[in-house]
Amino acid sequence: MDKCSAEMQNMPQWLLKEENYSPLSDRDTFINKSILSVFSILSRIKAQGASAEGKYSVNAVFKVAFTFLLLIMISVSQSTSFVIVVIVYLLAVLCLMEAKMIVKILKVSLVMTLFTFVILLPAALGGNTYSGIMITSKVFATITAVNILSRSTRWSSITSALKRFFVPDIFILVLDITIKYIVMLGDFMLNMLYALKLRSVGRNRSKYSSLSGIAGTIFIESKEMAENMYNAMECRGFTGEYHVYSHFTFTFIDFAYTMMNITIFLIFLYFGRK
Repeated sequence: MDKCSAEMQNMPQWLLKEENYSPLSDRDTFINKSILSVFSILSRIKAQGASAEGKYSVNAVFKVAFTFLLLIMISVSQSTSFVIVVIVYLLAVLCLMEAKMIVKILKVSLVMTLFTFVILLPAALGGNTYSGIMITSKVFATITAVNILSRSTRWSSITSALKRFFVPDIFILVLDITIKYIVMLGDFMLNMLYALKLRSVGRNRSKYSSLSGIAGTIFIESKEMAENMYNAMECRGFTGEYHVYSHFTFTFIDFAYTMMNITIFLIFLYFGRK
């Protein structure tokens, strides 16, 4: 006991005081919103890339080809009837998809359509009603068609389809690497935001300035990852060429999808330019 008392007497007084620290309350709204935004983007990409295509799904080659053709026809057409037919066709395709996908696709399409309508509202009030209706309808049809392709087709299938249409390999490489790097750097940024939130004890007035440090760290990390990827590709003999080895089969679903799009094309020829 005497030895213990002597040791306590030799200890600094601040070690013998009771800890009674009450950190000031602070808001983490900015960090929480940043985490939710990054997490939302990553979840979309990962869910889209890992989604299994159904047994009765259309081949990605036909999806990419006819979606591109449909976008051209919508852009060129001056007929309100044709645009209405396309919108009805796209809504019918949406009805065959899952409820969650329908909500996500329509949410994006309606928001972009509303934004376009607000931009064109002064022109419509000035008497140019036809252009306002046509452009707004075309924006809705275009965004819906692209979102249907994006939500129902995996990224790997899209890049494979682009290769079949003789798209340059450098374009496919940039697209493929960009998507993968968004996921990898997004995970890295998410971990840094979690670390910033955990280390922000009490009132931290430098949260906004900390994001500049996160951005700089991500830039350095991306540079190092790019150099490592280049060295790995060089060691493995990658020449920048993509090869497609998947076996192509023409199913009844592909036939029905092709006939439907041919019908849309014939309708475009009938009154698409009127």
